Amino acid sequence: MHDIKKIQIDEYNYPLPEHRIARYPLAQRDASKLLVAHGKFISEDHFWKISNYLPQNSLLVLNETKVVQARLRFQNANGAAIELFVLEPHEQNLDYQLAYARSSPVIWNCLVGNSKRWKAGVLTLEIKLEEEIIVLKAARVEKKEGHSVVQFSWNKPAFSFAEVLDAAGEIPLPPYLNRKAEPSDKERYQTVFARQDGSVAAPTASLHFTPELMADIKAAGHDFAKITLHVGAGTFKPVSTAEIGDHQMHAEQIVIQKTILQQLIEAIERPIIAVGTTSMRSIESLYWLGVMVAEQGMTQRELHLPQWFPYEEHNALPDAVSVLKNLIKYLEINQLESFKATTALMIAPGYEFRIVNGLITNFHQPKSTLLLLVSALIGEQWKSAYQYALENDFRFLSYGDSCLFLP
Repeated sequence: MHDIKKIQIDEYNYPLPEHRIARYPLAQRDASKLLVAHGKFISEDHFWKISNYLPQNSLLVLNETKVVQARLRFQNANGAAIELFVLEPHEQNLDYQLAYARSSPVIWNCLVGNSKRWKAGVLTLEIKLEEEIIVLKAARVEKKEGHSVVQFSWNKPAFSFAEVLDAAGEIPLPPYLNRKAEPSDKERYQTVFARQDGSVAAPTASLHFTPELMADIKAAGHDFAKITLHVGAGTFKPVSTAEIGDHQMHAEQIVIQKTILQQLIEAIERPIIAVGTTSMRSIESLYWLGVMVAEQGMTQRELHLPQWFPYEEHNALPDAVSVLKNLIKYLEINQLESFKATTALMIAPGYEFRIVNGLITNFHQPKSTLLLLVSALIGEQWKSAYQYALENDFRFLSYGDSCLFLP
């Protein structure tokens, strides 16, 4: 573990020219380019042909989280623009679905843009929702390091916070796109299978899928499993410390149905391919959360995986099937249908994968934890893959092209 914490983030840097960042998505989702890195071999094709490159009988794990319109623009009494970026429910471990379904008032952790101009007082915003005029109010309860605690209230309690945000907010595009959200982003910065409200960033590897392509993939003998990880704003936070051991990972909420645990057990001999780093993080976190439950007791309800847990000393580690069966037992003991936890897992070079065998992902920012994750899976080969992409007109980041990495 000592060596992993000593990894220098500068080794995960590469030159990314501005013009290689995709500002807008392609007209057709699955028309993007696909880079395939299988061991030492690199080739390219189009995403709609991906089933030709998947190992036989693969199980693809998708993240069905939904991006919420988390960016709210207010003005203070003097007309100064104040932006509130809704991050997560203030109440720890509160289920995101419940939090969004709540009525007025609600308390959330937010990032505040132009915070200095919001000295005191309540910010108000008038919005139209189902032919009704609603007044949304925001009051700062407390200023914390890195975020503010904000109470939102509105005058028509029949509407949920999710409905209010949907009417009042904007899709929170990543900061590196350097543009405001446009109406088309509401559809395109969302996967075609998004269901569970809760993310402030899209699981971008999944943006390439269309219902037709998913049907083709199934027809080619592959299968899908759907989990939920609600992506937090921390996903864009570059590593700003020289050694990764000093970087604080953000925690994100995962929700996995009991039926999916069963599906993973049945698929364990098959190639399990994570669609996106969020799916990868969820499935690998599952293993360690199962180990944690076995080590610390089957009745604890608030489960959180710290970032370095897998790298610590453990007694003999069980195989993945035993761990997944143990999690099903945990759900049965606690009379739950789905497994909920938060994870701050950092997957970095030296990490040993327990369940996942491959990854479909986009091209990530230099010096990011996502690049560390890719390198953990395919080693130094990430450099050749990224070099190839830069030399062959691939488009980078959220709205860019995709890769299939098979170690």
